[in-house]
Amino acid sequence: MPPLLELRDVSKSIGGLLILNRLSLSLQSGEALGVLGPNGAGKTTMLNLISGDLSPSSGRILFNGQDVTGLPAHRRCHLGIARTYQIPRPFTGTTVYENILVGAAYSNRGGRDTQSLCRDVLDLTHLMDKRDLLAGNLRLLDRKRLELARALATRPTLILLDEVGGGLTEAEVRDLLGVIADIRTRGVTLIWIEHVVHALASAVNRILAINFGTKLAEGPPQEILASKAFQEIYLGVE
Repeated sequence: MPPLLELRDVSKSIGGLLILNRLSLSLQSGEALGVLGPNGAGKTTMLNLISGDLSPSSGRILFNGQDVTGLPAHRRCHLGIARTYQIPRPFTGTTVYENILVGAAYSNRGGRDTQSLCRDVLDLTHLMDKRDLLAGNLRLLDRKRLELARALATRPTLILLDEVGGGLTEAEVRDLLGVIADIRTRGVTLIWIEHVVHALASAVNRILAINFGTKLAEGPPQEILASKAFQEIYLGVE
């Protein structure tokens, strides 16, 4: 089966600084890939290149067999790529439901009833009882849920998660892991950047470890966490 997503020797330079260095990866439909690396490793830049927020300096990005390297973010969203951000970005002056409605109305890729889709997403992300609250009044966990909900409302086949566990308590991270597990049962493919390592390792099939924009290792979670390269670079273990 052809991969859902391919990065082929993708590089990104900004102002003469090489952020990502000929990174290649392949992701099958239904997989969950975790991405680890120290701050400044190029992780978020990689997500920005996949989502279309940035354009690569060289290399190609293919989604569902289509070369999307030159497509802007909104075109990639229509094709089925959605993302969240490390710092949630809700429309603070509108309700939770209205935030989700924006994503559903924007996509409408399958012609599904928009209100039905919004109710489904509210249930999936445990936000039904908060649907009429202003997004600006939500606590951090619910803002993170809303980031997920708005992305899911676009009916993606691939969702990019940027540190959704950041700033949460251990109990809140477990809560969010349950939501992510439910999302995976829907067949949605995931790429997840996270510094809460144990949470990431429990939720993904593979981990990609990068540093200075270069792939260090890739493989099953426990294999990568035990590897010398990962422990030296990420954990500072000699």
